[in-house]
Amino acid sequence: MKSRILAAPMLGALFLGLLAASASADPVAHGDLLLSDGYVRAMPPNAPVAGGYVTIANKGSQEDRLVAARSTRAGELQIHEMTRKGDVMKMRELPDGLPVPAGGSVELKPGGYHLMFMQVPTPFAEGDTVETTLVFEKAGEIALPFEVRAMNATPAADQGHTSDHSGH
Repeated sequence: MKSRILAAPMLGALFLGLLAASASADPVAHGDLLLSDGYVRAMPPNAPVAGGYVTIANKGSQEDRLVAARSTRAGELQIHEMTRKGDVMKMRELPDGLPVPAGGSVELKPGGYHLMFMQVPTPFAEGDTVETTLVFEKAGEIALPFEVRAMNATPAADQGHTSDHSGH
């Protein structure tokens, strides 16, 4: 009898976990913007920072701008750019935000534009979800769950599929 009683909550937790994982992979539409493939990489123990990535498409006729982001899982969230000059990679904050061109898109991905989750008190673990709010100049605030993928995860488009983002 005990095994049946324990099995029901465990199955329920498993179902909720699968539901949360699939929900975080779904694109989020808000006005003219479509946000897709939001994820962060899992963090090693005691790491205080993590990169966040997402593709932002603007179907409208006016440019918008990602001006801020926040998450209860980080003390600070910044919009960053990485550039290469010769053999040197440089990362810098974009204090004026990141433009999203009218009728175009911008991809935040490893080695380029990204969100920097800073002052993270508890490292992100693969399989978790990090609730994040992106703030746009025109579209306003958009809540977007970011999946936590493997430490070496790449965008879903680079993986050749969109249904399994875990890197397994």
